[in-house]
Amino acid sequence: MKNPIVPLGKIENEEQGVLFLWDGVSRAYRFLNGKYERDESYDYIFSVRQLRQGNTWKSIKTLHRIHPNYDGKAGERDQTMYFHLQYEKKESEILCNISTSLGDGKGKSDKEFQNQVLHFEFLDAKGVAGLFIPYNQFRITQEYQYENGKLLETVELFKQKGNEQIPYMMNKEVADIFIKGKFENAPTFFIE
Repeated sequence: MKNPIVPLGKIENEEQGVLFLWDGVSRAYRFLNGKYERDESYDYIFSVRQLRQGNTWKSIKTLHRIHPNYDGKAGERDQTMYFHLQYEKKESEILCNISTSLGDGKGKSDKEFQNQVLHFEFLDAKGVAGLFIPYNQFRITQEYQYENGKLLETVELFKQKGNEQIPYMMNKEVADIFIKGKFENAPTFFIE
């Protein structure tokens, strides 16, 4: 990983942005014999704290691999990642520069941030693209279903060799969206 540490900083002006919390489940698939096959041992649950301030998004993602037979080859069972996205308009397209704890890259979105594709290169702790691992690229395809309170996300890991993309793993994530709000009363209570 490029930098597994979440950047240190102070919390400032959060009231000037929109804070989203995501809670979800990811189902893993491994590319074998020319097709994706389920690999439950790489499934995980995750949460994301995402602050959107104008055209800047800052997200902290934590995940926990839930299967007892997880082999540790994708890192620790519990992981934290950081994502910083800066959006800009170029001609008629909404583009973003991405800086993450995994690597840097670029992305493309619609104006309402409902459909996005983010692409970045995986870097190891020395800042080198993955030479001795079976992937060196990430592609994240996101569908924000705000009206349904859902995020559908596909994370693809693949090796880029020239013009060829060699698939390795894919994670299908589904998350519920939570935003700041108030309750009229306690939302749950003891049942006698």
